[in-house]
Order: sequence, then structure tokens, then C-alpha cells
Amino acid sequence: MKSLFLSGTILAGLAVTAAPTLAATKAEVLTNYANIAEAKFQDSLATAQTLQAAVDALIAVPSAENLTAARQAWLAARVPYQQSEVFRFGNALVDDWEGKVNAWPLDEGLIDYVDASYGGPSDENALAALNVIANPSFDLSGKSIDTSEITPALLSDTLHEADGVEANVATGYHAVEFLLWGQDLNGTNHGAGARSWTDYAAGDSCTNGNCDRRGDYLKAATDLLVSDLEWMAAQWGETGAARGTLLSDEAAGISAMLTGRGSLSYGEQAGERMRLGLMLNDPEEEHDCFSDNTHNSHYYDGLGVQNVYLGEYVRVNGELVSGASLSDMVIAADPALDVEMRQKLAATMQALGRIKSTAEAGFSYDQMLEQGNAAGEALIMGGVNGLVDQTQSIERVVKLLSLNGLEFEGSDSLDNPSAVFE
Repeated sequence: MKSLFLSGTILAGLAVTAAPTLAATKAEVLTNYANIAEAKFQDSLATAQTLQAAVDALIAVPSAENLTAARQAWLAARVPYQQSEVFRFGNALVDDWEGKVNAWPLDEGLIDYVDASYGGPSDENALAALNVIANPSFDLSGKSIDTSEITPALLSDTLHEADGVEANVATGYHAVEFLLWGQDLNGTNHGAGARSWTDYAAGDSCTNGNCDRRGDYLKAATDLLVSDLEWMAAQWGETGAARGTLLSDEAAGISAMLTGRGSLSYGEQAGERMRLGLMLNDPEEEHDCFSDNTHNSHYYDGLGVQNVYLGEYVRVNGELVSGASLSDMVIAADPALDVEMRQKLAATMQALGRIKSTAEAGFSYDQMLEQGNAAGEALIMGGVNGLVDQTQSIERVVKLLSLNGLEFEGSDSLDNPSAVFE
């Protein structure tokens, strides 16, 4: 993490007090962290399976009602998954896997038809407008690729990041999102993508062609998402590799917890997901740009950072998973720092909550990004500043626990703003 870029400061005036607790051991803290990870990925899997059933229903009986149900299932699936992103960065197994399920932004023309304003192939991405749904074959590095059958293997092994281009996102939540909503062509005006259910209809009712292949792609991408989440949930189980690695080295495990919190809070969320889009005034930089769900993604990412510190997670069924926490460790050494950390986390969640509630009231995140929209900028920067401010306290926790040398992910939008426009 480099020098911090602040546009104003949020002072947490919230009365947050830490309850008395017995000193927690590192082993207890790490075990609870692993239990929370397992619960989050289990919830992510369960909600993805609900999405899978809704997608199957849409493909079997295309209708406006079934498309709406699939969209609602996708939105619900994002709630536990976004809270799991705090396990990235510090846990290599999660970070290496994450690109399969949550990569963004994407060149959606790789997958399906796009508006003429989208453009075509570019020097950066020759496959930007491939539209694999409309093409039973295509050339990749001089080799003809048979896409007559759209399968999970085709998406994961051939299409995803084809030609080594990260924008060629063929799998994961955002590929499914695009297939359910279509492009959001509203710019910084209110409104999400408006794909019609008839894009999945049979015969003469089919719109935009290739409805059967579009259904095949949607099913393959959704099935692949479920299988990827099944794998990750197992990695945090009692005999899983992620849990085993975490528990095998207590110092490295605590470092992983703090690296994940600091990197997501600072460079990833405050920088790449929020500040950058505001600087560019670009709705294409939204995390959930097709569905206009970005306000929720930001909120639940922030909640993930908070609940790892507190050592608690509320599952989708309402069950509380809780236990020994980083907070317990900090209280034992510096109670005042624990209060500071809790206050800043609460202030950040309050700021992200304002973005969420304002978007739900009709002032969408797209509109907040519009150049010259002072109210929108203030909302987004409230979240950015809260995240940056809490990262400073995370750094103090790192020093308190004698874990110096940890590096958090940075972002030019925070560390070197002029470079964004070069």
C-alpha cells in the first residue's frame, strides 16, 4: 500500500465499545476464520444452486416470469459471495481461483450480440466481438476451434481469457449476469440491461437469433459456476487444502487474514472498484454493470471486511457463525485500538449503506458516476474515504501484532491519480 489519497475525511463519531473477553489464541482465531469461510462458500454454493434451478426453468419454459425469477436468484447469490471476497489476496488458493467466478470487467461481445456502439475487434483484443453464441467455430492463434457444442469445458478451457486477454471473461457470475440482463445501454442515466425473455424463446418467437445456443451457454456457465463453488466450499472443509494451509502456520495465517482485509478495503474496493470509476465517470467500471447491482456488491464486500475482524457471519438462513476473532487479539494488547477499528468499520458500513439505500430509492450507482453530479460523488467518496481510513487502522493492527512487512494491494486511482489518465 502506497501513500493514501483522501478527498475529505470521515470521522467516526459512533459509540462502539468492545465487550470484555478472554484472550483468544491464534489457533482459535484461525479456526473460526476458516469456519466462516466454509459457511460463506457453502452459502454461495447453495444460492448458486437455486440460480441453477431458475436458469433451467427459464431454458425449459422461456417467459418473462422465469427470466425475472432467474435474475432475482442471481441477485440473491451475490450476497454471500461478495462477503467471501475478503478471503482473497492473503489466501493464494482463493486468489488463484477467483478469476474463474468473478472476473470483471469483460468484453461481452465475446459471448453474444452487442449494440453497434460497442465496436469490434481491437489491437488489445481481437476476440472482443467474437459472439461465440452465433458462431459454431472460430480461429484462435491460427487454430480452428469447434464451438458447435457449448459446454462448461469449452468455456473454461478455451474461451476464458482466450489469447491471454483478461477481458475475455467467458465464465462466472458476470457472464451469467450479461446473459440474463444484456448490455446496460443507459450510460449514466437510470436503468439496467433490458434483455427480453424472447432471447431464449423457440421458433419464430426467438429474438436476436441463436436462442437455443444462448440457452446452452447460459446453462454451461451456470453449471460451471456451481461446480467451481462446490470445489471451493470443499477446500474450507475439515480436510480441505485451504483450511489445512491456513492452520499449518499460525503467523502466516493471521497475516493472511489481515492481508485480505487490507487489500480488499484499500486497493481493490476503494481504488479499482469505486474511486477509478468515479474518476473516469464511466459506468462500464461498475462491478455489476449489467444488472445495476453495484451498490449491493460494494456493501457486502465492506461487510465481509468487517465480519472477519469481528469473527462473525450471519448465514443466509439467519444462523450466526461466530467465535474467536482478530478483535479479541487486539483487545488483549490495545483496547483503544480495537475501539478505533470497530468505529471505523461501522463508519464505513454506514457510508456504504447510504450508497445502497440511495440506489434502492431510485438514484442509481450509474447516476452517481455522472460527471458533475456532486451528490453522487459525495456518496461514492464517502465510501472510498471510509475504506481508506479503516485501512490505516488495519495497518496499526498489523504493527500491534508484530506482522510488519505485509503489503496491501494498491491502486493508481489512490496512489498516483495522474497515471489514470496517461
